[in-house]
Amino acid sequence: MNFIDWIGFLGVFQILLAYCLNVIGKITNKHIAFISLNLVGASMACLASVLLNYWPFIILEAVWALVSLYSLLKLKKSSL
Repeated sequence: MNFIDWIGFLGVFQILLAYCLNVIGKITNKHIAFISLNLVGASMACLASVLLNYWPFIILEAVWALVSLYSLLKLKKSSL
């Protein structure tokens, strides 16, 4: 595996980890860990897709990251 593969692999792993932890009831979709794993994971997967110039996943992961960022900002605002 090359460097781009590792970036994508680690990003997808984080997204899947958040999903699995949510499904088994360890964290909710409102938990900062869930949102952060999705934000960082989607950003890394998006970066790998950009480096591969693969537009379908650039769009998918960019939207995923933006929604996660929105959720994180909303969570931070509600905790103030």
